[in-house]
Amino acid sequence: MTFKTFITASLFGLVSVNSYSATVDISITNLTQGIYFTPLLISAHGDVHLFELGSTASPELQAMAEGGDISGLASAVSALGGSSVENPAAGLLAPGSTAMTMSFDTGDQKYLSILAMLLPTNDGFVGLDAWSIPEQPGDYTLYLNAYDAGTEVNDEIVNGGGAPGTPGIPANPGANGGMNGTGVTTIENNNSVHIHRGNIGDTDAAGGASDVDARIHRWLNPVAKVIVTVK
Repeated sequence: MTFKTFITASLFGLVSVNSYSATVDISITNLTQGIYFTPLLISAHGDVHLFELGSTASPELQAMAEGGDISGLASAVSALGGSSVENPAAGLLAPGSTAMTMSFDTGDQKYLSILAMLLPTNDGFVGLDAWSIPEQPGDYTLYLNAYDAGTEVNDEIVNGGGAPGTPGIPANPGANGGMNGTGVTTIENNNSVHIHRGNIGDTDAAGGASDVDARIHRWLNPVAKVIVTVK
């Protein structure tokens, strides 16, 4: 199912309206050693999925996961009557850094989603999928995994790519990898959204299979810590 399919279904009967309105503060911390998050998208919405494990990525998700472009997802949420905070970190969220969103009015929307591309990866992203916003005020701590959109082969070659369907990694923001990689693989066996295997990398700065450094750019889940304060 595509994202647009989910949207159509929600418009004709799946959306359940809250009897309350929630205002939330949100902090997002990058837990990785050497991975950057592209501009984050935080969305409050109805009973839809911006991504879903085991499903084919929508064009909007593909654009975000391969190139960090959140505009399509944000527009789709807005078209449904949802609301979003875009790019709360005012750029990339570096390893160990935290982005804050204060007093986000979620209105009568019941669900919260968070997404951002991971760099350097081919189509990896950090995600929170349609988390039910609690009615009870308080602090809620969530840990987010890294996902693979399944739309691009994880060749781990940094070549300035990033447009949907264009192989390669757009950039390595830390400038701490290699170059002239031949490619880790030419095959992607799972074409649906799935848990990311993590970068493989190597330690050859002048060649090898990968342009990412195995000592810096590998990770284990979770990759982000989120604290949601419901007021």
